[in-house]
Amino acid sequence: MHFRVILRILGILMMLFSFSMLPPAAVSLIYADGNSLPFLIAFGITLVTGFITWLPVNRVRQDLRTRDGFLITVLFWTVLGLFGSIPLILSAMPHLSVVDAVFESVSGLTTTGATVMTGIDQLPKSILWYRQQLQWFGGMGIIVLAVAILPMLGIGGMQLYRAETPGPVKDSKLTPRITETAKALWYIYLSLTIACALSYWLAGMTPFDAICHSFSTVAIGGFSTHDASMGYFNSPMIEAIAIFFMVISAVNFALHFSAWKHRSLRHYWYDPEFRFYLSILISITAFCTLVLQLTETFTGLEALRNALFQVVSIATTTGFATADFAHWPTMLPFLLFIAAFAGGCAGSTGGGMKVIRVLIILKQGMREVTRLLHPSAIIPIKLGNRSIPDRVAEAVWGFFSVYLIVFVIMLIALLGTGLDQVTAWTAVGATLNNLGPGLGDVAANYGGLNDTAKWILCFSMLLGRLEVFTLLVLFTPAFWRR
Repeated sequence: MHFRVILRILGILMMLFSFSMLPPAAVSLIYADGNSLPFLIAFGITLVTGFITWLPVNRVRQDLRTRDGFLITVLFWTVLGLFGSIPLILSAMPHLSVVDAVFESVSGLTTTGATVMTGIDQLPKSILWYRQQLQWFGGMGIIVLAVAILPMLGIGGMQLYRAETPGPVKDSKLTPRITETAKALWYIYLSLTIACALSYWLAGMTPFDAICHSFSTVAIGGFSTHDASMGYFNSPMIEAIAIFFMVISAVNFALHFSAWKHRSLRHYWYDPEFRFYLSILISITAFCTLVLQLTETFTGLEALRNALFQVVSIATTTGFATADFAHWPTMLPFLLFIAAFAGGCAGSTGGGMKVIRVLIILKQGMREVTRLLHPSAIIPIKLGNRSIPDRVAEAVWGFFSVYLIVFVIMLIALLGTGLDQVTAWTAVGATLNNLGPGLGDVAANYGGLNDTAKWILCFSMLLGRLEVFTLLVLFTPAFWRR
């Protein structure tokens, strides 16, 4: 383990992150909300801490190993969540406690979208901007952004990229060099954000709301500048724009890159994960529309409008709301919540276990059923025209097993803090899947939970953002052996 080079990189990353405190300070000055000082103080603390961490080891030059990449990734997301809470602690409004500020910061950076705040409409503009900006940075991962910059500072980035990138296949690169890969991802990410902001603005949002909501839409985050979320605007056009950008932001960014590079949309339809992803959204939307119609919760096009928005928002783990789906009839709240476990596609900003893993698990299950009838048959698992190696299938099942075990352990821990079963079950699922809203006492916000439960859920959000193994591997004795 190269601890000196890890400290050097961590210091550089902290100094880079400190500059994210300046835009909300500028917003505070523009809107004269009197809240610029907390951001300037947080900027100074983060910058100086990063500099002190970097200075003693700034001349260290060593190659990163894979385990170094895991440790840096976990350390940075943990440290970033703690330092990101400083402006929220120092601000007179909302003036959060330490645990609430850390919860809100971690929720933003992990694009979970779970909030402890109420009265969001009355918050200073700088705080509103900062919450949305946290999600935007977290959506693609500040480490991936840093990978595009670090090579100029003499730091190799492949190990960081492999530790950060979500999904079961982590060795594929869009371009031959990792720097170009990171830049390509960010160009796509930035382009989608700009297109989304312009669309919102043309549809009737104010420039401030349009930019803020584009941050959380493309990041699949779900934070809003209003308590009523997207329901505040009551606009079918704005909802349609949100649906479009939520759907494409939860698609593997490698497909977006291929579409841009080859000037063709064929790559989307040829991708089995994308087809399965669309089939999930369409089938659940159709079922929800039918139930809402039959129960007369909504009628006509209103049933389709509400069903489509909520299905896309929850299934992609965004967490926007136009209606209180927690009180929809029969099994619909539970169905929508379960859809979030699949989440977005691998290589996207979505949360959950990723659609590709669910697809591989289903195909593996069908293979086992077929083997009961033909025990001697050799039946490969195929995605499109490609056979999936058994090692990949084993890894997916391993991930699924650990995911469920972690879920159960976190659930028992939350029940131990005194929460009821519905609240505890959905709070763990919402944070581990980086979804945000749950059911029961966490349907609206998490402010009413006890401090112990909030700390547990912070850990759950980090587990979900880092796809469980990246964080859990640090707790194994083998990781620390030479």
